[in-house]
Amino acid sequence: MKHEYSICLMCTVRCPIKVMVQHDDVKLIEGNPYVTGIEGSICPKGAAGVSLLNDNERLKKPLIRTGPRGSGQWREATWEEALDYVAGKIREIKNNYGSRSIALTERAHLNSHISKTFMKAIGSPNYFTHDSCCKGSLNTAFRSLLGYADGSIGVDLENAKHVILYGRNYFESLELKQVKQLTRAMEKGTRLTYIDPRVTVTATKADQYLMIRPGTDLALNYALMNVIIKEELYDKEFVDRWVEGFAALKKFVEPYTPQWAEQETGIPAREIINLAREANDARPAVIFHYGYRSSHYTNEIYIRRSLIILNALMGSIEAPGGIFIKKGAGDVGRKPLNKLTGQNLPPVTDERCDGVGTPKFPTADPNHGVVQLLPQAILSEDPYPIKGLIVWRHDPMLSIPDYETNRRAMEKLDLLVAIDIQFSETAWLADVILPESIYLERGDSIQELAGLKPALFIRKPAVTPRYDTRPGWEIMKHLAERLGIGQYFPYNSLEELWSYQLADTGISLEDFNAKGFVSLSKEPLRWDRKNGIKFKTPSGKIEFVSSLLEKHGYSSFPPYEPVNPPAEGTFRLMIGRNAVHTHVSTQNNPLLNELVHENLLWINTGEAEKLGIRNGQMVEVCSSRGKETIRAFTTDHIHPEAVFMLHGFGRRVPAQSRCFNRGASDTLLQENITDRIGGSPALQHVCVSVRPVSE
Repeated sequence: MKHEYSICLMCTVRCPIKVMVQHDDVKLIEGNPYVTGIEGSICPKGAAGVSLLNDNERLKKPLIRTGPRGSGQWREATWEEALDYVAGKIREIKNNYGSRSIALTERAHLNSHISKTFMKAIGSPNYFTHDSCCKGSLNTAFRSLLGYADGSIGVDLENAKHVILYGRNYFESLELKQVKQLTRAMEKGTRLTYIDPRVTVTATKADQYLMIRPGTDLALNYALMNVIIKEELYDKEFVDRWVEGFAALKKFVEPYTPQWAEQETGIPAREIINLAREANDARPAVIFHYGYRSSHYTNEIYIRRSLIILNALMGSIEAPGGIFIKKGAGDVGRKPLNKLTGQNLPPVTDERCDGVGTPKFPTADPNHGVVQLLPQAILSEDPYPIKGLIVWRHDPMLSIPDYETNRRAMEKLDLLVAIDIQFSETAWLADVILPESIYLERGDSIQELAGLKPALFIRKPAVTPRYDTRPGWEIMKHLAERLGIGQYFPYNSLEELWSYQLADTGISLEDFNAKGFVSLSKEPLRWDRKNGIKFKTPSGKIEFVSSLLEKHGYSSFPPYEPVNPPAEGTFRLMIGRNAVHTHVSTQNNPLLNELVHENLLWINTGEAEKLGIRNGQMVEVCSSRGKETIRAFTTDHIHPEAVFMLHGFGRRVPAQSRCFNRGASDTLLQENITDRIGGSPALQHVCVSVRPVSE
């Protein structure tokens, strides 16, 4: 039996893996034994990659739609015919409406520099990623305070003395390396505080759990700042050296006392005071975790800013056991990998269709866009028509709130292309499906992984493709050639793509053979906290009073707006994940579907009794956007104002038979409402009614 080192893609964490192969078949997938923090471990999703390889419900050949959208009527096509069809439709749209009427959306991946190059080369500004749906407001919050996007920030869990998590459900939303770091830290005495309206697995492992009213996180954080500043629990030396706007914050939080916050959050004032003091006891090795998914409420930008500000007050930035700015190849004196976007590409002058980067939406990140505004732009044709959409490794139908509106938008397109490994809700509506080889069958662009110890990782093909599929980088290359922009894709094979990336770096492909990666630094790289931190804000400091926000007319410290409880008989709908499934991509996996084949509606026991709902009974959940039927799970471990369901169920694609019509779709119930400063959708803004369904 032989092995190949690679990178997992059963979720977006991209854990390094070791793939055991015999007779061109994958027998076992393990974690890469040479990677510190993983040492051979793998999560359930990673192990289930074995069953993905030979899944007979995978996409097998290029498909061209022959019936109405969503009818499931297709014909198989050759790659040449399918690519010619797509290229011809793109040319037609360009001729009739201009290049700006073509958009591409994807879940960011190792080949994103290729898709960005494709869009720039055809002359369209409308490149989107899934990021805004997940963490657009976190991105904006970090840029407003530190000048860095959220992807440039990490947490040093293993050396922390106190970790404070706001709904960051580490032990179910698995980042394997971080989970192991946190577990080791807790075994050595690190304190864990968990804050959430729901008792998650992470809550059960915490030293302290605080049940908070849904939507009131900002009130808690304003009160914590009040205590920290009033009792002088902050790191004076760090704040004096690195913070702009401390005096303004001090004045602002004076009215927001713990006693005031108790009425808003439901957390006793004494607990708020104790938490502030406990954070001080651990500083600077304390982490107020800023979160990952930051798409809950309309004030998400300020919730995330408040968490980052708390870290700054603790002096935890660039401190062991705190949060850190990730270091890349350039920070250790090495040449970064070459990207196709580094070429002299044609300038793109049109504004984005979502208004990002313009006075309509000046503060969100144009590098990702605000993808949940795309359906609205398609339907309104404001500021111009969007007629063609390429979707790569993304399912906007299930990732963007308001399923029915999304469907109307997709039906209006002249061209919808899906590049995917399996039928998704979006692919089911596509005109053409271009099947991508799965991560075990293909190699991809080399990954430059920034961190305390930057490194390069490589995904190599472990087995040959089972079906008539191709890697995405090859699909984009062949499309580009048909559109007359092939010169911007200077490779004809995977090896040539890797050689392009590694040129002049002093690193060869052979350097990856022994361990599957190349380390660029032996020791953790931290900047000197007195004079060496390189913030990218205009002031070169942490801007409590943000130049990014203030210059566009937004307050750095908005007054708190009380959160009214839902109307009698209604609940705020909360969503989340567990350890088994990834977003909307694994519900049909043969092994993972066995473990969790439907989602349940968590509802408070007392509230369920009022409504006559029994545990395990089917209930109807209604919102302003739609209604779904789901099985109830009655429990004391959720706030009475909220109900909860796992994301990604309620699927309507018959070709995905294992998850077809199992559970309920949160997307069908959600309203598409966006934080107009940060860029995230307010996925937990909607309130729903719940009633029992007759047996």
